[in-house]
Amino acid sequence: MNAAAKNRRTRPPALKVDRTVALVGMMGAGKTTVGRRLAARLALPFCDADAEIEKAAGMSVSDLFALHGEESFRRGEAQVIARLLAGPPHVLATGGGAVVDPGTRRLLKERAITVWIRADAETLARRAARRDTRPLLREGDPRAVIERLLAERAPYYAQADIAVDSQPGPHAATVALILDAIAEHLGVERTAS
Repeated sequence: MNAAAKNRRTRPPALKVDRTVALVGMMGAGKTTVGRRLAARLALPFCDADAEIEKAAGMSVSDLFALHGEESFRRGEAQVIARLLAGPPHVLATGGGAVVDPGTRRLLKERAITVWIRADAETLARRAARRDTRPLLREGDPRAVIERLLAERAPYYAQADIAVDSQPGPHAATVALILDAIAEHLGVERTAS
């Protein structure tokens, strides 16, 4: 066992939460990277909805989009998220478009503490362009696509229980803001760890 894993097991959680913490927001907001670190701080398992979809389908998100289209992908995404939300508490990084589905939004509201990781279009485009696995960014100018999707989805993201701005630099800064916001949302103190 490496030192980081050992530290996670021996360090008490920064907060005690009894519900899933679901991260929502645009591609490039940092849901997966921040989510892994947040899960460690909360001593909870981490799940990435896109990874779970790929595992269930036996193919990549890009291939699912190419072979079956976005509508089919969104139906599968809704099923996978419903399954994950029916399980024990964990930190869940949702796909950027998951909140478009009304049923998924309802389940997230009922079964999770939802956290919108906000970022401006320029930051999102810069981060999202680092990976060529994002099928929606193949539809034209990535910055224009991000701006359009952000405008369409922002009203859904804004329904989250908590909104935190993605911080520049180390992800630990965003994690700390989320921990503080969750503590405030729950009306509890968080440990200084």
